Formats: sequence, C-alpha cells, structure tokens
Amino acid sequence: MPRKRTFLTIADLEAVQGSGVGESDWFTVTQELIDEFVRVTEDRQWIHVDRERAARESPYGTTIAPGLLTLSLIPQLLGQCVSFPTARMNLNYGFDRLRFISAVPAGGRIRAKFAIADVRRQDDAARVMWRVGVAVQGREKLAISANWITLSVFPAESSTAPATASEPKAS
Repeated sequence: MPRKRTFLTIADLEAVQGSGVGESDWFTVTQELIDEFVRVTEDRQWIHVDRERAARESPYGTTIAPGLLTLSLIPQLLGQCVSFPTARMNLNYGFDRLRFISAVPAGGRIRAKFAIADVRRQDDAARVMWRVGVAVQGREKLAISANWITLSVFPAESSTAPATASEPKAS
C-alpha cells in the first residue's frame, strides 16, 4: 500500500499545488469486475463480455473493461495516496480533458498517478484539479488521462488554519 499524504486544511492543498502527490498500487481489473459493471450499466457490448468472440475478432485478443469502469476506479486509487481526516466531505465536481487513450484488457493491472494542478478556495471548501494518469502494466500508453475536479469541504476553523500537510512517513 502506498504511503498516504495527509491534508488537514485548504492551505495544505495549496502548499503542494503544481506537484505530484502519489501513485497507487496496481489493481487487477478482473473479468468478474467487468461483468458486474456491465450488469449494472447494461453496457453489454461483446468486446466486454464475450470472451470467445473477443479472442477471435478483437484487436486486443481478449475482452476489455468499459472505459467508464476504469474511470470509476480513480477515487479508490486516489484513496490509497491521500487522506482528508478533517474534511466533512469530498465530492466529485467533474472532469476536464478526459481521454480514454488505450484499452484495459480483462486481467490487466492498472495504477494511477496523481498531481494537484490547481486549488481554488470556495468558502470552506477547496476545488481541487487533479492531474490523473491511469497506466496499464506492461503498456507504454496510458489508459486514461484526465483533469479531475473534486470539492473538499472542511470545517470553517480548519479551512484557514496554517499549512500542516504531512509528508508520508518512511517505514
């Protein structure tokens, strides 16, 4: 598990603006996970669920994860890298420049790198733009490249406190 960087205040986020904050562990995207996602979203394209046809006809030689499945794993991967113990809540705000660059094959392993590109104060909240790159193990091209925008809401007293961001501790 990666060491987590802790953000207690908006000032902590502002202090690392423009720099990388972490890289997740590898996560295996199993066919079972793909099947479950397909059941929920009803995205039943053969490229996702028909292993035999995918082996015969797909340029990937196997089924692939829906791009939205890979995208939906980003919050989980970020949670391995950072924590917000004093935040009242963290919300998805949107995406800018979202690109699905390459496919994630069933059984493929992904991980994400995160950097804070921008922090904007909004009352007791911080609108954070994360630069996200989702890599597929053994491939040069990223699966996803995006600017992900979140909103972290802090208690009023901690949103203006001095910066106290902690670096991950060596183990």
